[in-house]
Amino acid sequence: MAAPHQIGAQRGVASVNNIEKLREARGWARPELAKRMGTSPQQVERLEKGQRKLSQEWIDKAAHAFSVTPADIISEGVSLVVPEQPVAKSVDGGEVVEITRLDLSLPMGPGATVDDYVEEEPIAFDLGYLRSFTRTPPHRLRLAAGAGDSMLPTLLPNDLVWIDTTQNQLLHADRIYAASINGGAAIKRLRPIAGGTKVLVISDNKTIDPYEVDANDVVIWGRVIRFARDL
Repeated sequence: MAAPHQIGAQRGVASVNNIEKLREARGWARPELAKRMGTSPQQVERLEKGQRKLSQEWIDKAAHAFSVTPADIISEGVSLVVPEQPVAKSVDGGEVVEITRLDLSLPMGPGATVDDYVEEEPIAFDLGYLRSFTRTPPHRLRLAAGAGDSMLPTLLPNDLVWIDTTQNQLLHADRIYAASINGGAAIKRLRPIAGGTKVLVISDNKTIDPYEVDANDVVIWGRVIRFARDL
């Protein structure tokens, strides 16, 4: 005989849906639960509101995210006491790496590469933190401060941007890249046009018009993959 929670899942109907209660008891927003369940916040909302079939797969994913049993997801009177969670430790925890910060405010002339620019200072980071958002080797990452207001509101002038120098080809249109454009350092959205012979340089600031340059006048150093901002 199937367990009660399995019967409910097989019929596609659960008499009780505790996902929202458990999430709120832990103080999580929907994006946090979505990340733990490997889905989207919109999907979590549909599950909570009964707009999506609460299948056995979803019950199991929610149970794993909350560290409860599958029955707790669909049973009456479930305890909302948050269980003590084990301390998570990255396999890279404690190992420190240095990421080079560049000064992109200096003119370096046409064709300058990312390694031609002045290294302001190395900044130390826990390797486990880096691994939380990129698998790129640390020596291929660079940091730079946003300059000017051309990328507002996406980037502010003093934002610290992370540049992945392994992504130095214009393979994805409209992503944000760090590059030398006509000899000057820039952080812009780039789009290949005219069969790849030209590049459209796009500013997120709507008061600045896009402009075209020859592809040969653009040297891509890397793609901006992350930014940090002081509040």
